[in-house]
Amino acid sequence: MNHLRYLGALWGVGGFVLLIGFAVVRLFETFLHSLSYEWHLYQWALLAIVAISMAYYEGYKGFQLNYAPRLAARAKYLSQSGSPLEALLAPLFCMSFFRAPKKRIVASISLLVMIIIFVSLFRLIPQPWRGILDAGVVIGLSWGLISTVYFCIRILILDNHDRNFEPEIA
Repeated sequence: MNHLRYLGALWGVGGFVLLIGFAVVRLFETFLHSLSYEWHLYQWALLAIVAISMAYYEGYKGFQLNYAPRLAARAKYLSQSGSPLEALLAPLFCMSFFRAPKKRIVASISLLVMIIIFVSLFRLIPQPWRGILDAGVVIGLSWGLISTVYFCIRILILDNHDRNFEPEIA
């Protein structure tokens, strides 16, 4: 395996992990700030509902079943036959912003725009309500990070031992 290609794959995964990790830290700080406000029982109940929902829909269904295996497969492609441009822009490549089926590129761009809109709208929500939503997002993103690292380790490092594991690159 070409070491530069492997470095490109690591840059792709690492760039994604840094991006999501930064978001998790910032959102967790917002959640912690929300705890300085007086919370009522119904807000704690809503926190539980939001946390469970985000863990399932964003973490499990969104990341673990779909996004993380695809990102890992694209990182594997980079490590085996990626071009210098793909390696340079590896985080964007791994996140399917280019050199992917048109439907996937449109979905990736749409997801990015949706996230930007939600972030902008969430900033308008007063505490502790914003903290409740941010806590759910932290749980979903953290699950996503763990899933992504798991799939990337499995496909990039342990691949020689597990030939039955081949997620789709598209």
